[in-house]
Order: sequence, then structure tokens, then C-alpha cells
Amino acid sequence: MFVFADQPSIANHFIAELRDVTIQKDRMRFRRNLERLGELMAYEISKSMTYQIASVQSPLGKASTQLIKQPPVLATILRASLPFHQGFLNFFDQAENAFIGAYRGYLTHGDDFEIAMDYITSPDLSGRTVILMDPMLATGRSLEKVYHALLRFGTPARTHIAAVLASPEGIRYVQQRMPECHLWLGAVDERLDAHYYIVPGLGDAGDLAFGGKL
Repeated sequence: MFVFADQPSIANHFIAELRDVTIQKDRMRFRRNLERLGELMAYEISKSMTYQIASVQSPLGKASTQLIKQPPVLATILRASLPFHQGFLNFFDQAENAFIGAYRGYLTHGDDFEIAMDYITSPDLSGRTVILMDPMLATGRSLEKVYHALLRFGTPARTHIAAVLASPEGIRYVQQRMPECHLWLGAVDERLDAHYYIVPGLGDAGDLAFGGKL
């Protein structure tokens, strides 16, 4: 598990701005900070990927370098992940992409919920590196449901899960249910509240990025 907040870096500035109730009023900046964190995570994850030696012809000669053997598949849970996804796509610009519509479907009693999933599209994942992203890792239930739904498109060689903020409860859930996945997190927060939201968190990332919903 890699956590950006465990070390000093510019990522902490972006996370702080995402949380700040005053800066949050600027939707464009909120989206851009998600995008920038996606770029930083893409860079860190790239260090764990498989490379091959290649030769590049410059105007003055040939240079030896290392190039990614195969681009990853970027899997995004709609809608809050879209700016986060764009950050990854800025770096992995040859990546194939999967998109999943998953959200909390609240039950008629109390605050409990089930994960509703009504859309999924994906390339063949067999033997691929998959980066599954969602800005908020709260309970972990949506990530588990999406991950197992993606397996119908093939078994990846490696799966990375990327989130900006995570709760300790969500981390434990993912590690218990999907121990084969690697976690990349911006910061680990204190807890989940009674409504299963991350505290201190940042609020509803989808609403802050794109506006409220009915």
C-alpha cells in the first residue's frame, strides 16, 4: 500500500485544496486538483510496471531507453472519477479504458445502502495491468462489486486500486476481499461516520466536481 500523505510532496497541497471548503467553490480547480493527483499516481504506478529495452532514432544517432511493454487499462467508476481518470490518461495516453456506472442505492430503512451498477464497458482484461480508480474509498463495497464485474472481461495480471482519500474500514475491507490488488492512496482519514462517509473527508466529490444531483 502506497500513501502519498506519508511523505512530503506537492500531492499534499492538492489534497488540502480538495478539502478546503472555500477553494471547493471553484469547480474547475476541484476538477484540476483531482486530475493532478491522477497524474502523480500514474507516475508512481508506472515505476511498478514492466518495461522493455528499445532504441530511438534521434537526428544525431540512436538512443537506448526503456519503454512500457504494454499500456494499462484504466477502469473508472462514474462520475466523480472522470477528472481523476483524465490525470491517468494524460500520462498513459495509449491506454484502453473501461467505464462503470456504480453508485449507492439507498434502502427504504435507515442509512444502509446497496451498490447499484447499471452500466459497464471494458476491453479484454486478460493478462493486462488494470488501474481501477475512485476518488473516495469509503466502505469498499463499490470497488469490490466493480472489480468482480470486470473479471467477466478476463483475469488481469495485476490490478491497482487508486483513491484520493480512504477510510481505515474501507482499506481493511478491500485487503480482506481483494488481497491480490495493490492500493495507491492520497491520504488515509480517521473513520467513517454513521452515514458511511469519510471523516474528515471532503464531501461529495461528484457534486463538487460537476454540480448537485436530484
